[in-house]
Amino acid sequence: MKQLNLDIEAAGTTRVTELHELDEFRHFAFESTRLYKERMKQLHDKNIVERNFNPGDMVLLYNSRLRLFPGKLKSRWCGPFRVVKVFPSGAIEIASEKDSHTFRVNGQRLKPYVGMDEPKEVSMIHLTKPQRSSEP
Repeated sequence: MKQLNLDIEAAGTTRVTELHELDEFRHFAFESTRLYKERMKQLHDKNIVERNFNPGDMVLLYNSRLRLFPGKLKSRWCGPFRVVKVFPSGAIEIASEKDSHTFRVNGQRLKPYVGMDEPKEVSMIHLTKPQRSSEP
């Protein structure tokens, strides 16, 4: 230290000051990260649709493993299924309409089934081509 003409006390004070600034910078980074995570959680939670199912409701099940026929027109929703039991953890026990086999699924994979009670009749309109006159 004497060769470099530096004062030991000034160097020590500078070092302590730098350590305090580094600690403040680290604290600021943690605070900034916490605020960012809170904002992202609010944005994420805003888009979550809360679905409450009751026993007896009809639901559709999202089939995420459907890879047989890739295409735009193939629906990934299968069903309808009947809700048998709702668990507090978010799991839902459903039963198929065809057989009485029941199984549990995550409630996030279900959506309410809105089916028609009775089939609607579709009236067919027959359009005919205009007749051309046979006059020369």
